[in-house]
Amino acid sequence: MAYGLTDVMKVLLLVFLSLLIPLSGWTKEAIPVAEDPVIEKRMLALTMDLRCLVCQNEPISDSRAEFSNDIRREIREQIKANKTDEEIIQFLVDRYGDFILYNPPMKPTTIFLWFGPVALFVIALIALIVHLKRRRVQIEEVTLSHEQLEQAEALLNEEKKGKNV
Repeated sequence: MAYGLTDVMKVLLLVFLSLLIPLSGWTKEAIPVAEDPVIEKRMLALTMDLRCLVCQNEPISDSRAEFSNDIRREIREQIKANKTDEEIIQFLVDRYGDFILYNPPMKPTTIFLWFGPVALFVIALIALIVHLKRRRVQIEEVTLSHEQLEQAEALLNEEKKGKNV
């Protein structure tokens, strides 16, 4: 039984397409375009000061993580429900804690967050000063006796003679 060129092409096309089927599961849903530009502008302003808990050092406004998409959707829904910015932020803080804020409030649980870097710097500076003072005490000027100076001079002279030869 002979196969024509078109039959071979059809089989190859079917094989190629069947290999692409598993890749279709890797695609993600497109991010919806803003329905209302006013809501979108307000949502972006709010998310600039909120930290993505997945990315850690990226604002929710810039993050493409699923978590950030969910937070943006939640913020849009709350904006549509006529909630104020403060109410929306308080809702997120109640749900995720102060870590979601780039500028957390000053309170007992965040004292170390605010003053920790300064305290660590002061401790490191004190440790450096103590270390340098101890080192200065350890370095003593060694005085050589007359006999030791003559021995050192003799060794240096022998070395010079060896280089000149």
